[in-house]
Amino acid sequence: MAVVFEKPTLSQRLVPLFRGFDLPLIVLVALLTCAGLTAMYSSGFDHGTRFVDHGRNMLIAGAILFVVSQVPPQKIMACAVPLYAAGVALLVAVALFGITKKGATRWINVGIVIQPSEILKIAMPLML
Repeated sequence: MAVVFEKPTLSQRLVPLFRGFDLPLIVLVALLTCAGLTAMYSSGFDHGTRFVDHGRNMLIAGAILFVVSQVPPQKIMACAVPLYAAGVALLVAVALFGITKKGATRWINVGIVIQPSEILKIAMPLML
């Protein structure tokens, strides 16, 4: 007796990934992206390098946005307290051991040079 397994099509595998997306929000983000690319193209077209770099960065940001949207909110909220504590500890470290650039002490070297306020831009809304 032969058993036949049906292999799901590509569309059947991709549909659950896009279920629950807010279509008006996606349309607005796409329009803002197009407006940003248009402004970048019209303001500083220098053989396409800045425009292409800006477009590449927007594609990377879109991919990160899609990946993060697949993570359940409960898992993201579980990271709120550790992320906030690490951000505050890094801000204290900046006050003690910070690097001054262009007249402001905002950076710290922890193997790479980072700006802890960027971490807290994500952690603070999660904590609230």
